Amino acid sequence: MAPPSDPNRVLIFDTTLRDGEQSPGCSMNLSEKMEMAKALAELGVDIIEAGFPIASPGDFESVRAIAQEVHGPIICALARCNPVDIDRAAEALRGCPRPRIHVFLATSAIHREFKLRMTPQEVIQRAVDGVRRARDYCEDVEFSPEDAARTELDFLAEVVERAIEAGATTLNIPDTVGYAVPEHYAAIIRHLRTTVRGIDRCVLSVHCHNDLGLAVANSLAALREGARQVECTINGIGERAGNAALEEIVMALRTRRDFFGLTTGINTRLLYPTSRKLSHITGMHVQRNKAIVGQNAFAHEAGIHQDGMLKERSTYEIMRPEDVGIPRTELVLGKHSGRHALKQRVADLGYHLTDEQLNRVFEEFKRLADLKKEIYDSDIEALAENQLQTGTSATWTLVGFTSTAGTGSQTSAAVALRHKDGTIHRDAAVGNGPIDALFKAINRITQTPVKVVDYRVRAVSQDIDAQGEAYVEIEHDGKRSRARAVSVDVVEASALAYLEVVNRVLARELRSRLKPTDHIPTDVTPAPTP
Repeated sequence: MAPPSDPNRVLIFDTTLRDGEQSPGCSMNLSEKMEMAKALAELGVDIIEAGFPIASPGDFESVRAIAQEVHGPIICALARCNPVDIDRAAEALRGCPRPRIHVFLATSAIHREFKLRMTPQEVIQRAVDGVRRARDYCEDVEFSPEDAARTELDFLAEVVERAIEAGATTLNIPDTVGYAVPEHYAAIIRHLRTTVRGIDRCVLSVHCHNDLGLAVANSLAALREGARQVECTINGIGERAGNAALEEIVMALRTRRDFFGLTTGINTRLLYPTSRKLSHITGMHVQRNKAIVGQNAFAHEAGIHQDGMLKERSTYEIMRPEDVGIPRTELVLGKHSGRHALKQRVADLGYHLTDEQLNRVFEEFKRLADLKKEIYDSDIEALAENQLQTGTSATWTLVGFTSTAGTGSQTSAAVALRHKDGTIHRDAAVGNGPIDALFKAINRITQTPVKVVDYRVRAVSQDIDAQGEAYVEIEHDGKRSRARAVSVDVVEASALAYLEVVNRVLARELRSRLKPTDHIPTDVTPAPTP
């Protein structure tokens, strides 16, 4: 393949279906590979390395099916520099409108001595023969000197030059074991570009592994030195610690175009959906803090960050989530969040609270955040609803409680309540269950026996640490009252809801006893009669 007409255009070579699938636990069947290949084509990758046909009948069939049915990108098949591999790759690609055969051979001293048991000249001859045989089948041939980053520079240059003479159109320089660091890897690319004859007629490619966490950094360093093809995978999956992550390479070039001056043909808005698709197919979930596509990539919990984001997005985000296919930035409410973010979320959910109510919601929110890892909108809604329903001058408030229950044992509950005059009252009761005992103990303290006509409990958010919402409806003197409360402890939620309806009964009784003038403050002197 000739170098791109635009010297600033970077070709994206996706090897998710080949190197990525070699990641333990990431094997895909034919239908899964086909689904992923179509997603990659929609994403806009330039080359899809569909598999290693000699590896298995399944790999052969996958490459053949993708070569026939997926249109747009170049479809590439991998082969070692030996006739059987190359013939098998060519057979898998037969009929493909844009085929490429990718041949490779190890070149480092450690591989020559211990794996290949070949001399340097034998390695060169095997590479030349492999490229020539592949070129007999198609015009687009890629050659990779495996473990190039640990190969002696002069020998590497010689092998690469001979591969060009044999007909290679793309030269890939793999850091097969993730050994390189950016300056080292950039120096390799720079040396090849200045010493290898004919290299300007080829596309210079890079393939980096992530054993030291430097795959993306090394790839970007190589692009700065003139490489124009990057081999990468969705989510960075691959052998051992994986490959350079496609989404990180692409967004680095896009976000820092001022620095790199390079472009790709990727539709970045499909990065996140493609990442999710691969996770679904392989079952390998993306770590939460993964760059670009991780759950936390566009999420902010720290109060200072949230405050900045609410004022100006660019204070803490260098990319827009929409540009990678994520619907929006998420201000995650947790124990590090501030009042400003909570106020905004409450308003976004449609609640209009006074400052006093918001302060109480914030206190309950902080208490909840210490108990739960994640707080959902449904949790915030429950806190706001609870505040709107709860009276501000309750006669009784819950100080604490204990309850016991178990098979074959008597159920009991002990409760401590604070009266509005500041005194604390304690009592206990037994019942037909922890909730029954709890309600009876509250009745003993408040001296307000009521009849429960409805009682329900449900989860208001997801996960095992979800808040529970208790709904209690009672009848007293022919009138009904109802309340609900939330807590991560459903027994506590039940106590709070029951205590709220008791307070409402007491408040109603108090209002019924008041005389019409009882509302007049005693420190106000009536105006004199004329």
